[in-house]
Amino acid sequence: MPADAEAVRGVLTAAFGGSDEADLVDGLRRRPDVFTLVAVCERKAVGALTFSPILGRHRNVELRAVGLGPMGVRPEWQRRGIGSALIRAGIEACRARHRGLIVVLGHPEYYPRFGFRSARHIGLRCKWSQDDDHFMYLELETGHAALADGEIDYCPEFDRFA
Repeated sequence: MPADAEAVRGVLTAAFGGSDEADLVDGLRRRPDVFTLVAVCERKAVGALTFSPILGRHRNVELRAVGLGPMGVRPEWQRRGIGSALIRAGIEACRARHRGLIVVLGHPEYYPRFGFRSARHIGLRCKWSQDDDHFMYLELETGHAALADGEIDYCPEFDRFA
C-alpha cells in the first residue's frame, strides 16, 4: 500500500546497506503492475519483496512473467525464515494474479529450494549476469516456460542500477 512506502524503503536500506534497492523500488512503485509484500513482526516492517513485470514478447506471445526482487530483510531479523516466508507468499500471490513465470537473478544455492531452476535450460538469459547459474526461473503455469526464449527485459527502472 502507498502507506508502506517509507517502511519498505527503511527495510531495503537496512538490508543492503545503501539506498540503491530502495530507490529502485520507489521508481517501480509508480507502475500499476508492480506489487510488494511486506513482512511485519512486532508491528514493525522487517522484510520486503517486490515483483515487477517482464516486458516484451517472446515467441510472438506476451509473457505473463514477473521478476522477483529486490528482496530484503533487516539484518537483525535475518536467518529467521522471513525471506523464505516472503518468497513462498510471493509465489502464491503471483499464482493468484495468473502469472505464468517468475524469474530471479540471485543465489543459485538459495532459490532452488523454492523450485527455481537455471534459466539457461529453457534458453533465457539476463543481460546483467555473466553467470547463467544466477539467473533462474519458476514456472507457475504448465507450458509457460516454453513460451520464453532469449534475453529477458526487465522494467527500464532497473537499467539505472545494472
